[in-house]
Amino acid sequence: MKQKIVTLALCATLAPGGTGTAWSQERCNADAMLVFDASGSMAEMGYNGIDMPRIVDARAALHKALPDITPFRNVGLITYGPGADEQACSHVALRLSPVPDASARILAEIDAIEPDGNTALSRAVAEAARVLGAPERPGVVVVVSDGKETCGGAPCQLAAELARSAPSLVVHVIGFKVRGSFFGWEGGDGNPDFDVPSSPSRCLADRTGGLYLSTETVDELVQALRQTLSCPVISDAGARRTRI
Repeated sequence: MKQKIVTLALCATLAPGGTGTAWSQERCNADAMLVFDASGSMAEMGYNGIDMPRIVDARAALHKALPDITPFRNVGLITYGPGADEQACSHVALRLSPVPDASARILAEIDAIEPDGNTALSRAVAEAARVLGAPERPGVVVVVSDGKETCGGAPCQLAAELARSAPSLVVHVIGFKVRGSFFGWEGGDGNPDFDVPSSPSRCLADRTGGLYLSTETVDELVQALRQTLSCPVISDAGARRTRI
C-alpha cells in the first residue's frame, strides 16, 4: 500500500522543465546525496524471470531524472555492495561529493557498476550524512534500495540518532521493486497482484521527516527521484517539521 503523500511545492513547478520562475531561477539550497543500492539483489529479475534486472531499470530511471535535477541542486553519490568477498559489508563507496551539474558523472558511475555483495545500507546513510556536513549543515539523503539491511546495521536506531542530532537532515527512502521474504521461487503462488511490502528501512524516512515511496516501474522511480531531489517536499509523517 503506497503512503499518501502531501507535496509542499516550494518551487513554482515541481516537474523538471516547468516554466515557474522559482524553479527556473533558484537553486535548491541544501546539498543532496544519492545512496544507491548496488548489491547483488539489483541483478535479479522480476517474479516471472522475464523482466529486466532491477539495475537496468534503475539506470534508465536515473538517466531520465537526473539531467533535469542537477542543474538546480548539488548532488553526490554513494554506493554499497560491490567489492571483495572477505569484507563484503565494508564496501560503501563515496563516488562523488555534492557538486553542481553532477548528472553526467553520477550516470557514468552507475552505468559502470556490476551489482554484487551485501546491503550495508545503514553504514552508507551514515556516510552520506557525514559528507553532507551533518549535524552542522542541512542536507538531503535519497536512498534507492530494493531490500533490507544485510550487514548487521540498525536503520531504525540510526534514524533515531539522526533525528536527535541532525534535525536539519532529511532522509527519503525509495523502495524499488521491494519484495517480501516469501516472494520467490521458494514460496508464494506467483501472482503479481499483491500488496508490495515496505522496505524495513522505511523508518529512516519516517523518523527524519522524509518520504517513503514504493516504486515498481521505471516511470514511478523517475517520479520518486523528482519528488525527493527536485524541490523540498514533506510527507504526512514529517509535516510536524519544516525542511529545507
